[in-house]
Amino acid sequence: MSDIPGLVKHFPYLGLFVLLILGGVGFPFPEDTTLILCGFLIATEVIKPVPALLLVYPGILITDFGLYFVGKKYGRMIVTHKRFRKIISPERLSALEDKFNTRGILVILVGRHLIGLRAQIFIAAGVMKMPALKFLIADAISSLFTIGLMGGLGYVGGNSLQVIRRDITRIEHIGILLAVIILAVYLLFRYVKSMRYKAP
Repeated sequence: MSDIPGLVKHFPYLGLFVLLILGGVGFPFPEDTTLILCGFLIATEVIKPVPALLLVYPGILITDFGLYFVGKKYGRMIVTHKRFRKIISPERLSALEDKFNTRGILVILVGRHLIGLRAQIFIAAGVMKMPALKFLIADAISSLFTIGLMGGLGYVGGNSLQVIRRDITRIEHIGILLAVIILAVYLLFRYVKSMRYKAP
């Protein structure tokens, strides 16, 4: 637990939500990492699954829609914006526009699972003026898979850590027991040996 960010450590539900929002606006808190952390906290019983999902799910949708909104607001001029031109280049935008024209909503359903392309796809959806409701429905469906996959990885990892800790504790207990038995046998042997020397 010492490696967990302070906000999440002390206010886990709020912390996870804030990390998702901050990650969406450019801070170094990747969505996948936050979801893995969420699964780990559930496995270690720091947080409960249902309240966590009720905060994490909207957090993802808000950040994704924020990127979509930015793309819709600036249009193709987004590639010249001092903040967002680092995220999406003119060439990448043109390539994504072609994909949207040929594959439509599948670009969002599949593309959000590709790390590095996720933000670019959401911005491109906004640039192309995809209907907001259509975008939200596609994102809401695909993000459930992201939550399940990344949260599941964190949960399995957390459970594995718990098992390892239990095994280590069990081994320590067995080791202590064996040490006590060996010490008792040794003392008994010394006692019997000393009594034999005293015998007439």
